[in-house]
Amino acid sequence: MKQRIGILGGSFNPIHNGHLHLAEVAKEKLNLNHIIFVPAKISPFKQNAENVVDGVHRLEMCRLAVESNPDFSVSDFELNQNSVSYTLYTVEHFKEFFPDSELVLLIGSDMFLKFDKWYKWKEIFKIVSLGVVARDIQDIQRLNEKHMTLSQYGKIDVFCDDVILLSSTKVRDLIKKNKDFSCYLPKKVVQYILFHKLYEI
Repeated sequence: MKQRIGILGGSFNPIHNGHLHLAEVAKEKLNLNHIIFVPAKISPFKQNAENVVDGVHRLEMCRLAVESNPDFSVSDFELNQNSVSYTLYTVEHFKEFFPDSELVLLIGSDMFLKFDKWYKWKEIFKIVSLGVVARDIQDIQRLNEKHMTLSQYGKIDVFCDDVILLSSTKVRDLIKKNKDFSCYLPKKVVQYILFHKLYEI
């Protein structure tokens, strides 16, 4: 039986418990053997974003967050590229690395609803299936409509669960205001942020 590997990309600025919970839920719902977290160097949708800390820090925070879970790992593939982090290149890389595995690209409902605006999105479908996490039950109707439109191009699984509604923006805001944020991140990530004085300005 083929291994099923999930690919979860994002800025992870910083990685938080919501990301980890999403991965846990996706692993169970989609019968994944392993999930790879892929911090983006420059997200195509966040090229003008502010307060994105250096990739070295985001990579290390991801590693600290998943180190106790053997089913999770972190890749620096996108951070090592000299260009915008287009998903097509990422999935091509992992297909080459895991030629005999089934790859599942994990994305949130917001990303799925504009998936057909992504760079060469039809090519992505030739390499991976999509695992779509509905963050709000109210999204389901719109997701089902999008599913009907895009399913002719590839395999899509949509599922809804009690996903933790938490954003990295909220965490950064708490840090900037010198408020407690420790309940939203793994302990070692909290310690790393405090030690390096990240997001304080």
